[in-house]
Amino acid sequence: MAQITAGLVKELREKTGGGMMDCKKALQETDGDLEAAVDWLRKKGLAAAAKKAGRTAAEGLIGVATEGTRGAMVELNSETDFVARNDKFQNIVNNLTAIALKNDGDLAAVKAAAYPGSDRNVEEELTNAIATIGENMSLRRAAGLSVSSGVVSSYVHNAVADGLGKMGVLVALESTGDQAKLDELGKQLAMHVAAANPQAISAEDMDQDTVERERTVLRDQALASGKPAEIVDKMVEGRIRKFYQEVVLMEQTFVIDGETVVKKAVKNAEAGIGAPVAVKGFVRFALGEGIEREESDFAAEVAAATSG
Repeated sequence: MAQITAGLVKELREKTGGGMMDCKKALQETDGDLEAAVDWLRKKGLAAAAKKAGRTAAEGLIGVATEGTRGAMVELNSETDFVARNDKFQNIVNNLTAIALKNDGDLAAVKAAAYPGSDRNVEEELTNAIATIGENMSLRRAAGLSVSSGVVSSYVHNAVADGLGKMGVLVALESTGDQAKLDELGKQLAMHVAAANPQAISAEDMDQDTVERERTVLRDQALASGKPAEIVDKMVEGRIRKFYQEVVLMEQTFVIDGETVVKKAVKNAEAGIGAPVAVKGFVRFALGEGIEREESDFAAEVAAATSG
């Protein structure tokens, strides 16, 4: 068997971008044949994937699936919107969403799950897909909602196919009433969440650090106006109520009619549903939110390339 030197491993790494241990194994499997080792890495989906792993993936798709009392959602990122329109990419997102539904939206469990139609798990399949599709991809997040009795409803904004789009929302409603009418309400609430982007279901569910930070800012603003302390307290409480109306789901104005407060709209719907309705949770994924996108100056890149 040929001797696998550090220099040979280094050369293969530079040629393929593969990991050190992967390159060493490839050379061992091919008896030190460099070109055969390149092919071995490519077949395993390890060559191209490693080179692309550093590139920003902020495009892609949100996948959403519901099944009665359960729902799940995933975000799979790609580098370009063009790839997100690719049938193979969309099929991957559909498969990942189905896996997430079976695993209650647990991201670690999704990554470790067997990928359908292959002998690889999800993480390994994505590595393989990076090599074949030609772009970096990242399974960024997953989430799931469930209720003991009721429905989990969904909404997909800018849908490119059934259950696939640029934004996804799940809303969990608990009720023993008419399931079809309950789901109709759930879909309306999901559309509302997509548009209004609430931070919590109720004021009690709000992150208290966020509320106190807002309260401090409002108090400083009120004090700067020169008002007496007792007036400042009333001003702050009034502005906090307005803050809740902006960020708390049940206190927001329902976007469906532009008039009714959401908690009132839910209460009004109970008559047709035939039972009390409780909003138990919601999840909203907007594609690429929070990802720092690379900004490039194409003209400067061309100038730099030609000056050398």
